Amino acid sequence: MISRVKGTQDLLDLTLFNFAIDQTRKHLESYNFIEIATPILEPTELFKRSLGLQTDVVSKQMYTLGEKDEICLRPEATASTARAFVENHIQQTPWKVFSWGSMFRHERPQKGRLREFHQINIEAIGAPSIAQDALFIKMLDSLFVQRFKLESYALHINFLGTPDDRKKHKEALLTFLTKHEAKICKTCLERKETNTLRIFDCKNPECQELYKSAPQITDYLSQESSKEWQKLQEQLDILSVTYVVAPSLVRGLDYYNKTVFEFVSHDLGAQSAFCGGGRYDHLIKAIGGKDDEPSIGTAIGLERLLLLLEPIKNQLSLPQMQALSVIIPLETEQNSLALLIVDELHQNNICCDVLLDDSSLKSKMRKTNKMGAQWAIIIGPEEQQQKKAVLKNMVNGKEETIPQTELVKKIK
Repeated sequence: MISRVKGTQDLLDLTLFNFAIDQTRKHLESYNFIEIATPILEPTELFKRSLGLQTDVVSKQMYTLGEKDEICLRPEATASTARAFVENHIQQTPWKVFSWGSMFRHERPQKGRLREFHQINIEAIGAPSIAQDALFIKMLDSLFVQRFKLESYALHINFLGTPDDRKKHKEALLTFLTKHEAKICKTCLERKETNTLRIFDCKNPECQELYKSAPQITDYLSQESSKEWQKLQEQLDILSVTYVVAPSLVRGLDYYNKTVFEFVSHDLGAQSAFCGGGRYDHLIKAIGGKDDEPSIGTAIGLERLLLLLEPIKNQLSLPQMQALSVIIPLETEQNSLALLIVDELHQNNICCDVLLDDSSLKSKMRKTNKMGAQWAIIIGPEEQQQKKAVLKNMVNGKEETIPQTELVKKIK
């Protein structure tokens, strides 16, 4: 047997998956977002420039192709959306778009973390106002509450300020880390030199405890950044969005500045974030745009969202499958008639199938029952001659013989 690649999955029932996509699509369209699609294959350089060479995604997790690794399977979609904005010369801003699809990262698979996973990506490019951040976060909060009926989650927010703010904070943080080098783990020692803010992502309990007393980025904000941070909190309060200020929340990608946020749930275990994002004011220029386009975006991890929805799916308005009708010819001589009947039912938008295998009526009825059919339409030599059919209700077992011309009306 050939098995699927480790860290991938077969999706055999897409009911909940498609429901999540469909509900998100309807919700975002009500906020005037439009759906786009970008390629799965992207230039590797795009992510080196946007995510940063020292991020785990670029340094460890990329699937690259080509003789010089110049092409990769996209690890995330914000950079792809930004590239599409620049390359297609989008003029009207804010450009409010969303997309969904597969992303790829080479890492150890675990619950809620796969090598091929799916994300819904949402971006507002060219939206400089911090009020836009409040609206954006409120939009997501409403999606999870109103559309998905989620209750057991929390919103964490933080403010990273400008590059100058972070430079001051980094200096203080490096002094702190140097003082406590003996207490921090090997990974944090590496991050101290390469990507200092990432030490806050460490899952080591001893490091987490130590970093509670580390310098906080919000203590090093400029006067203008402090005003924006205060305004964001005030506007979230006005919009009745419940949040927790999380000083150690930094997000793992280099392009973030100012607002960062995560929606987390303890029901997911260690990988608790199912939606995360923030503001990126300098990404567009970094990948070749003429000017900076202050923007905000997020990604919803579909696999993690589905883990939250599965236990409460009975509370959701999941689409119901159409009632199935199955045509059963008793002998091969009735196959042609069965094909005509199934064609007529399809033309009248009736969900139906036909059993054309050469087996007994008892075997075909068992199969029809396993298929979950509501109706069985049985045609034998006598019914063929009389232009009739036996219509059996598979729910209550009642059956009647009716003219073939009345099948559509009777089933509908």
